[in-house]
Amino acid sequence: MTDHPRIPLAGVIGHPIAHSRSPALHGYWLKRYGLAGHYIPMDVAPQDLAHVLRTLPQMGFVGANVTIPHKEAILKIADIITDRAALIGAANTLIFRKDGKIHADNTDGSGFISNLRQNAPFWDPTAGPAAVLGAGGAARAVVAALIEVGAPEIRIVNRTRPRAEAMRSDFGAKVVVWDWTHVGAMIEGCATLVNTTSLGMTGKPDLVIDLDRISQRCLVTDIVYAPLKTGLLTEAEARGCTVVDGLGMLLHQAVPGFERWFGKRPVVDEETRLAVLNA
Repeated sequence: MTDHPRIPLAGVIGHPIAHSRSPALHGYWLKRYGLAGHYIPMDVAPQDLAHVLRTLPQMGFVGANVTIPHKEAILKIADIITDRAALIGAANTLIFRKDGKIHADNTDGSGFISNLRQNAPFWDPTAGPAAVLGAGGAARAVVAALIEVGAPEIRIVNRTRPRAEAMRSDFGAKVVVWDWTHVGAMIEGCATLVNTTSLGMTGKPDLVIDLDRISQRCLVTDIVYAPLKTGLLTEAEARGCTVVDGLGMLLHQAVPGFERWFGKRPVVDEETRLAVLNA
């Protein structure tokens, strides 16, 4: 018998997972606040996901983050799903409850908004339409968040139009679907432009769009953070737009999970950012 308290464990589950910055982020916070706990990367194949999730609590895990390709599949395994995770159709944050149930939430949207609020404090989402490139899980989280903060219209473009049409069906009349060939016209008059695709990411093809009609009052952000300043952000900044990189979204989406697992709400600041960039 021992009276030593059990050290809380958490981690990030994906396939592959070696590239993840989450262990560096949570490890930094644990050290910064002097908390007992560990956060580790876990490479789990899709066919093993359900078994692993049921086993982790028995090993002392209090929760986990979930990333590609498991964010949608987790909704079929979790016992409790928040309304926003259900609407988005994906979860990224899990809490293993003491009663044995798995609680699934999606904090990507709140992380996206918090990043913009912190790095572009004068951004007004109600000032005009938002243009969103892409229609995957990240796009769904971004659209849900933009609706919540009052964007009057959300213009969506995707290389395969049916996925964008599905978003209009799920999110309602504020969503307007455009063809990819008309993306240059779509961004005219927009207050916000968001790239949620992998285009422009290190190792992926470039994102090539016409920004001739963009307003200097438009805030441009990319959820990609490798490279930190994508081609889209570089060109938009050269045209006088305010730009925000995607690293802050990663940092802010992690805050709610860390607080639930380790009992301390962490601060996202420049020191946090540098710790992750230099990891």
